[in-house]
Amino acid sequence: MENTSSNQINRILVVNPRTCFTKIAVYDNNRLVYLNKINHSSEDCKKFTSILDQYEYRREAILKDLANADIDTWRITAVVGRGGYLKPLESGIYEVNDKMKVDLIQNPAGQDSVNLGALLVDEIAKKLGNIKAYITNPIVVDELDEIARISGHPLFPRRSVFHALNQKFLARKFARQNSRSYEEMNLIIAHLGVGFSVGAHKNGRVVDVNQAFDGYGPFSPKRAGTLPAGELVRMCFSGKYTREEMERMVMGDGGLVAWFGTEDVQKVEKMAFEDGDKQARIVYEAMAYNAAKEIASLSIVFNGKPDAILLTGGLAHSQRFINLIINRVQFIAPVHVFPGGDGMEAMAMNVLAALKGERPVKLYT
Repeated sequence: MENTSSNQINRILVVNPRTCFTKIAVYDNNRLVYLNKINHSSEDCKKFTSILDQYEYRREAILKDLANADIDTWRITAVVGRGGYLKPLESGIYEVNDKMKVDLIQNPAGQDSVNLGALLVDEIAKKLGNIKAYITNPIVVDELDEIARISGHPLFPRRSVFHALNQKFLARKFARQNSRSYEEMNLIIAHLGVGFSVGAHKNGRVVDVNQAFDGYGPFSPKRAGTLPAGELVRMCFSGKYTREEMERMVMGDGGLVAWFGTEDVQKVEKMAFEDGDKQARIVYEAMAYNAAKEIASLSIVFNGKPDAILLTGGLAHSQRFINLIINRVQFIAPVHVFPGGDGMEAMAMNVLAALKGERPVKLYT
């Protein structure tokens, strides 16, 4: 890997495809120079049979947006996309290759908009010239201790699928702020977005974490989280619901969506605390209660003594929600709040470190 000069400007294009939009950013080294959210209308999305069919449509939308913004694309030195639902990987930075693209296209676990990330940046990199495309810390980062993989049945091992990109980036950032290395710290990090993932970071590895994609853990604005297993099985075989409907109950139509028909936490807050809706209040507080329980349960990984608890994600902007969690877990360790975290900066800074020769680029095999 070429070691670039510290004075060289590395222009990095970041691509983050989501369900109904694609977020893009351009960084010159660590300085953000452009950020935009390209919305995709429901009418346009309905034209495609599957998420993967949207590939060319989104690629052209990105290139058109960059042109309209007068971004000098010839100056771009690297492109990085959101990592998708690949096989379990160790954390790090990966160059996009043919094996990765095949695994994303032929994914037996199903398709999600994040699977477009590597496909989009690979093609864009080729169009822009002799530059490379990367992903970094995809949702399938797996560093679990063996004991954390064991469930109550051998056919149901616990899996690691979580907000690895944001959790890892925040962990390193917090360590630097405290003049320590990530590898010597013990942290509990809760990412609180449309899904909740809570990870135990022990000496640089996420040794335990809930499967936040379509598995277990706290319920959230769009995820059902852990459900009573017996009742779930009986509902699956009741004949009332299709497999697709059951999957939507767990992921997408669970949590606040199931209770109130919306994922808008501010709307539910208003119902609960301004409109006097008792049901909204107990469900809202239960969501924080469940998150706090998940955090507390991971304290046993460190014999009850983590260095800190970090709260991040979109819901960390809500002081009311965060306080409900802090009040229950602050006895465990100091709590620090870092609102937001959509991963754009994390992707750019990880790749910048690789371009500077500070972190290795790994091979996807």
